[in-house]
Amino acid sequence: MDQKALAMFAHLSQSLHFGKTAEAYHISPSTLSRAIQRLEGEVGGDLLHRDNRTVVLTDAGKKFKIYAEQQLEQWQSFKQSLNQKQSALTGKLHIYCSVTAAYSHLPPLLERFRARHPSVEIMLTTGDASDALEKVQNQSVDFAIAATPEHLPRSVYFHHLDTINLAVIAPIMKCKVQQQLSEKVISWSEIPIILPDYGASRKRFELWYRKKQQGKANIYATVSGHEALVSMVALGCGVGVVPQVVVDNSPVKDRVQNLIDVGEVDTFELSVCCLNQSKSQPLIKAFFSAID
Repeated sequence: MDQKALAMFAHLSQSLHFGKTAEAYHISPSTLSRAIQRLEGEVGGDLLHRDNRTVVLTDAGKKFKIYAEQQLEQWQSFKQSLNQKQSALTGKLHIYCSVTAAYSHLPPLLERFRARHPSVEIMLTTGDASDALEKVQNQSVDFAIAATPEHLPRSVYFHHLDTINLAVIAPIMKCKVQQQLSEKVISWSEIPIILPDYGASRKRFELWYRKKQQGKANIYATVSGHEALVSMVALGCGVGVVPQVVVDNSPVKDRVQNLIDVGEVDTFELSVCCLNQSKSQPLIKAFFSAID
């Protein structure tokens, strides 16, 4: 079967979204739909149940997903065997991480890798850390630096990188927030809180705040990305819970302070992650060998 069609089906079986898979392969959803129909013609049955809103694998689709992943892995192994005589690896590696991780954790990893494989082109995309895992699962990138989830998806491989401490931060400038925090007994339900939209930091804030037993939190704003959160705290908008490494690398770190004696916030694990089915590919295998 056509390798590209198999790859598109494997991607679609992960994303379950024609639009996302079509975008990943730079084709229209209708072109993708025709490719899937050709596969179904070769298989002799439906691989997907689909309507205007949802895509679900049929029983045959679930079996074909395993077949497609095996064929793609064997194809990559075959190409690797043909290229073993080459003295240098070439190609592109697409990596996703937050802006902070691009400063704090990525440089030493890339330094070791590029020292061994200088001909490989690195493509870096930065954005909200909470989107990292989805980028890998949708095959938009080869690797991502991401918070290790509590429940590990079976399709993704995680390589431990660091343990991340979180800090409760407040503005240094004179403002209403400072006045509220200076009270002998802090009324946390009245203090404005700035949170990330979702992700590991938000979950740990919720656990931290629940222990205070002061009713519903006063959420002032939710933001995309920890870097923006630190900036809003620095402007006196409220208090936030954020990874310490983000504070340390922020251009406004001198305008915020860590609050002490307000309770510990649980740490989280940071990992480099990729799809399990991609681990045997030469470039990805070489990357993990370089960072071990």
